[in-house]
Amino acid sequence: MISKDLSIYIHIPFCVRKCHYCDFLSFPADEAAREAYVRTLLAEIRLEAKRYPGYRIRTIFFGGGTPSLLTAGQIQDILSCLSSCFPEDSDQGGFPGVSGENNPEVSMEVNPGTVTEEKLAGYRAAGVNRLSIGLQSADDRELKKLGRIHTYDMFLETYHRAVRSGFTNINIDLMSALPGQTEESYRATLEKVLALTPAPTHISAYSLIVEEGTPFGDWMDQGTLHLPSEEAERDMYELTGQMLEEAGYGRYEISNYAKAGYACRHNLVYWTQGDYLGLGLGAASLMDNVRMSNERDLQAYTGRIEVSGEKPERQVLTRQAQMEETMFLGLRKMEGVSKAHFRSLYGCNMEEVYGEVIDKHVKNGLLRDGDFVALTPKGIDVSNYVMADFLLD
Repeated sequence: MISKDLSIYIHIPFCVRKCHYCDFLSFPADEAAREAYVRTLLAEIRLEAKRYPGYRIRTIFFGGGTPSLLTAGQIQDILSCLSSCFPEDSDQGGFPGVSGENNPEVSMEVNPGTVTEEKLAGYRAAGVNRLSIGLQSADDRELKKLGRIHTYDMFLETYHRAVRSGFTNINIDLMSALPGQTEESYRATLEKVLALTPAPTHISAYSLIVEEGTPFGDWMDQGTLHLPSEEAERDMYELTGQMLEEAGYGRYEISNYAKAGYACRHNLVYWTQGDYLGLGLGAASLMDNVRMSNERDLQAYTGRIEVSGEKPERQVLTRQAQMEETMFLGLRKMEGVSKAHFRSLYGCNMEEVYGEVIDKHVKNGLLRDGDFVALTPKGIDVSNYVMADFLLD
C-alpha cells in the first residue's frame, strides 16, 4: 500500500576538474570508475527500497559533481531501477515520465561542454524532464577565473541542444560577486540570459561564498583574491530581483526565481521537511524525521553497500529540532511559514514557542506577521541573523 510521497537525490561525484570555488564532494574519474559507481548506486537503490516500502516517488534530482558525465544508458539504468523498486500508483501516469503534473519531476544538473544533442535526447527518453545548466556567468573572463571548463558560446550550444532535444523546463544557474565582476558585467550576464529564446523557466542566482579548503579560500588567505566591494555585491543582488521580476520571474525562495508553475518541486521538499532519500557518495537523507548521511569515502561507501549495511550517520530529530527546522528552512521561502501548518504539526500555536522572537523581528522590520510568518525585503538581507534566532537553545 502506497502511503507517502518520496523525493530522491542521487549524487554523481564526478567532474572534469574542480572549479576554484567548489567545496562539493567531487573529483575526476575514468569511464570504468563511473560504471562501477553506477553499479553500486543500483545496489543501493535496491537495498533502500526494501527499507522504505509504501513510498511513491514524486521528484528525483541528479546532482554533483557533473551528472552529465554519465551516459544516457547509465541514467536509464538508474531510473529503470528506481521504477522497478518503488511502486507506481494509478494517478502518476507512469514512471518515469516526461510530462504531466502528476508525473515525477526528474531534474538533472548539466555542465556546458559535457553533452551532445544525442546524449540529451537520450536523457529525455530515459525520463529526465528538467535540466539545470551551470552557466554561472556569460563573461568568458569571469568563467576562466572561476575555473569553469566552458565558454559562453559553449553554454549557448548546450542550451539550444537541450531545446532541440525537447526539454521545456530548464533552469540556469548564475553567480554574482565574482572576482573581477562589475555591476555592468553582471547586468550583461542577466540581459543575455533573459534574451534566450525560448526563455528559461527557472533561474537560480547565488552570491559567491568563499569556502575554506578551496583555491579561492587559499587565495583569500594570501590576499590575492580580489572580490567586488560589499556595496557592489549589494547592487548586484538588488539588480537580480529587479530584472528578473520585470521579466516575469517570481521569487519563491531566497535565491530562486521561476516562471509561473515552474518552481522546483524537489527543492521545495527540502524547505518543507518532506521525506527525501539521498543515494550515492556523501548523500544526505531525511526520512521519518531521521537525518542520515552516506560515507564521503568511496571505498567505505562501496564496501558498506556490498554488505547491505545501514547508513552510518543517523540523527533522530527531537520535537524541538523539528520545530527549529520548520522555521529556518521555511523562512527561505518568500511565502514563509504557515501558522496553521505549524499548529497541525506540533499541536500548539507558533506564538507559544516563538512569540518573543517574532515580535522582536516584526518591530525591527525584518519579519511580517499574519497567517504566515515571512521575511521582509529588509529581513532577507540579514536572513542568517533572523533564522538563527529560531534556534531554541
